[in-house]
Parts: sequence; structure tokens; C-alpha cells
Amino acid sequence: MRKKRVLITGAAGFLGSHLCDRFIREGFDVVGMDNLITGDLKNIEHLFKLKEFEFYHHDVSKFIHVPGDLDYILHFASPASPIDYLKIPIQTLKVGSLGTHNCLGLALAKKARILVASTSEVYGDPLVHPQTEEYWGNVNPVGPRGVYDEAKRFQEAMTMAYHNFHQVETRIVRIFNTYGPRMRLNDGRALPAFIGQALRGEDLTVFGDGSQTRSFCYVDDLVEGIYRLLMSDYVYPVNIGNPDEISLKDFADEILKITGSNQKIAYKPLPVDDPKQRKPDITKAKEILGWEPKVNRAEGLKITYDYFKGLTPEELNKEPLEFISRKY
Repeated sequence: MRKKRVLITGAAGFLGSHLCDRFIREGFDVVGMDNLITGDLKNIEHLFKLKEFEFYHHDVSKFIHVPGDLDYILHFASPASPIDYLKIPIQTLKVGSLGTHNCLGLALAKKARILVASTSEVYGDPLVHPQTEEYWGNVNPVGPRGVYDEAKRFQEAMTMAYHNFHQVETRIVRIFNTYGPRMRLNDGRALPAFIGQALRGEDLTVFGDGSQTRSFCYVDDLVEGIYRLLMSDYVYPVNIGNPDEISLKDFADEILKITGSNQKIAYKPLPVDDPKQRKPDITKAKEILGWEPKVNRAEGLKITYDYFKGLTPEELNKEPLEFISRKY
């Protein structure tokens, strides 16, 4: 009897690499795919020696061919931070539209079940709090964040269309803020930005007055929720995140305490369309998947900080997306 085989797009990214690890541990043969625009081979280099892992350096926005059987596809290829999608807006839209279309077509051809990674950003700057899956969102399609928000909203619509029209087995996960080892520093997200600034001896940048809130989920908890959703029978979107909400000012204070830094908080103007609140309602995840986060923020932050402390000075000071071709 052959082993189950899964394709993970965005495999060299933060979440994709952790998913590769999980599926290897579960006994799958794993096919990783990434164009390495924001991913890093360092995240998966420990897997190259395994016979259960193979890697394709490929852009999923182009035609996808994977020889052999596939049982599952996890579509995680996408820029995911503000700095990324503001620098490569067209590629962000293409991977959410053309890339999703290609992955869904592959799922149809292979008769594979596919899970697509959506995001809490489909809710935009929410007028409902906490956010339930039934909330349709408050998104500015022509604002700077629209390239990411609308790419993910289109992705969800395309996924449901393939489910309804082609009877493809589909799953949709709406991911809230997640953190842990292998995050990229300096990518515009609060947690790696704060830790990177603390380690470099810089003041921590808080936008606005810091009253805007986020909810941070440790990566192992998120991966467990994704795995359970993939193996479930539920086809509609499910929020996966930690509902433990905190203001960004209080979060910056936590980081200063953990790092033992003597730096201060520097306030800067709030970016356009920056969400004021972000907290998942995880009722569906609890009821349908029997899932809820287990790792508290203090524990997860210690692990994450220890990881970042091990980076080289070059890695600590590396600029995000140092070179991006404009061909996209």
C-alpha cells in the first residue's frame, strides 16, 4: 500500500515549512513547491536528506505539473506581510488568483483534497468583534492593503466555485496572526519587528497610539488546527487563531520585558486601512474540529525569542525582499 502524498505550496515559508515537518511526522510523502521570493531554503534544508521529501523551485502562478499521485494539496504560496505585498502587489494578486486556479485545477485532475490558506485580512478593518466566519468584512479594494485582502477573498470564492461546480474536496482556513521560529525579521509584522528592533538596540516602532489590537497564535497550535481541518468534512471557512487579544502598545511592553531591553517605544503615524481590532471567534473550530490553542503567549514568545537570538548579525540586519524582479 502506497504512502499518502501531499503537495505544499509556499513550502519554504514560515508556515509552509512547519507544515512540511508535520506531514513528514505523520508519515506522508511531501512535495514542497516555492518560488523563493519570500521563502527561504534554510527553513527546509533539514528535509532534503529525507527520501519522503522532494522540492520544486516553481511559481504556482504558472502552470503546475506534479508527476504521480497526489492525495492532498495545501496552498500556502503567498506574500503574507505588509512590506511584502506592498513591494510585489501584482505577484500577490496573481498567486491568490492564478496560483489558486492552478492548484484547484491540479486538485481536480489528481482527485485530491485541497486546503487553501486564507486570512483574517478578508475581514478588513472589522466592524464586528470578535470576527465570526459569517462576517463579510469591511475591505477597501483600492487601498494599499487591497492587493492582499482581495486576493484572499477571490481565492475563497474560486475555491467554493470549484467545490460547487466540479465537486472538488475543498477546505478553507482563515489564519489569524501567527508567530514562532522561522518568521522573517523586518517583514512589517509586529512580533518579528519588535523582537528584531530589541535585539538591534533600536526603539520599538508602534503605529498610531498602540491601542489597536491583535491576537497571536503559536505556530504549533496553528498547524494542529490546519491538520484537523484538512482531515475534517467541513467545506466552509474556519477561523484558526488565538482569541487572547492584546493591544500593540501592551505587546511592545511585553517584548521589552522578555528581551530585557532598555529601549523605548517610538510612535509613528498609523498606516492606511490598518485594522483597529483583530480577534477570532473560534467557536466553529472548537465544535467542528475539537481544536483550541494550547500554547500561552509567554511560553510561545520565549521559544520564539530564543530562536531569534540565535540569528547571525547579517540575518538580524537583512533588509526584506532585497531584490525583487519587476517582471511580475
